[in-house]
Amino acid sequence: MRKWLGHLRTVGRHRRLVRQGCFRVGLYWQGLTHDLSKYSPAEFLVGVRYYQGTRSPNEAQRLAEGFSGAWLHHKGRNKHHLEYWLDYSPSGDHTLVGCRMPEKYVVEMFWDRVAASKTYRGAAYTQAYPWEYYARNGEGALLHPESRALLEELLLLLRDRGEEEACRHIREEVLRRPRTPSRTGAV
Repeated sequence: MRKWLGHLRTVGRHRRLVRQGCFRVGLYWQGLTHDLSKYSPAEFLVGVRYYQGTRSPNEAQRLAEGFSGAWLHHKGRNKHHLEYWLDYSPSGDHTLVGCRMPEKYVVEMFWDRVAASKTYRGAAYTQAYPWEYYARNGEGALLHPESRALLEELLLLLRDRGEEEACRHIREEVLRRPRTPSRTGAV
């Protein structure tokens, strides 16, 4: 029962922080619907089983079972995850490439990273931590270059100038940019 309640609180706190961030920049739908799949049995029950409170239960499931079925379920249903946007290259060589993400999902990804950092780091959270985590784990290699550039721009802005400036930049510049077709042909 302790793990069940702990996981429920962790998911609730994370979703609340993402919702607050998304609302601050006008992405109300993303804020309301963020990570709802975490309440599905495929994700929630695994989350309870592997709950630790200091890191994602998906990491623990991966260590214990060799893969995370909860993660595979989650990333296939949530467009703010870069893995949702992986597809085979249009060149036909069966190379996996990152497709360009719509800006609203990159912004939701940004808030997801901020919220996860706040949730798992607690009092040790700093505005630099989301960038440090991203840079340390090398996830950018999978992102479409334009999506990667935007995410890195936001993480560095948070690190160097703070959350208020990041919000202003997202509201006034990022979400108002005209979307141009990708040069690589990916969406």
